[in-house]
Amino acid sequence: MFVFILILKRTTMNIQLNKKAYLVLFLLISAFSFSQEKATSEKVGEFSFETDVIDYGTIQQNADGVRVFKFTNVGDAPIVITNAKGSCGCTVPTYSENVIAPGDTGEISVKYATNRIGKFTKTVTLTSNASEATKVLRIKGEVLKPVE
Repeated sequence: MFVFILILKRTTMNIQLNKKAYLVLFLLISAFSFSQEKATSEKVGEFSFETDVIDYGTIQQNADGVRVFKFTNVGDAPIVITNAKGSCGCTVPTYSENVIAPGDTGEISVKYATNRIGKFTKTVTLTSNASEATKVLRIKGEVLKPVE
């Protein structure tokens, strides 16, 4: 009799645990499926840059330091760039404050102060409403000493 009661209690506990496990599993699956639906239903703009890095190569001191990053909005919503910031005062980005519609192209112009001699690697950080809210672009190169 005692053994029968123990088996009955254990079976009842297993059934209760199984019900709880199924309930937790059902809730997790439901939560993930709802979050997937929301993520895929939102329209966002998406940058597609021709290149993320511009290599100036070797240039002469005081040469033209302007280079242009070109991109296309390959997303399905407009992109608005709200900020572009160089990693130091020698790197000055400029950008259009216009909305870049899906399929349209845009440019980020970067001017590096070529009066500084030596190798350089700098970054330009873009802030926007695109799928990648913060995008980092790089420039690099070497400014040569003038030949005397």
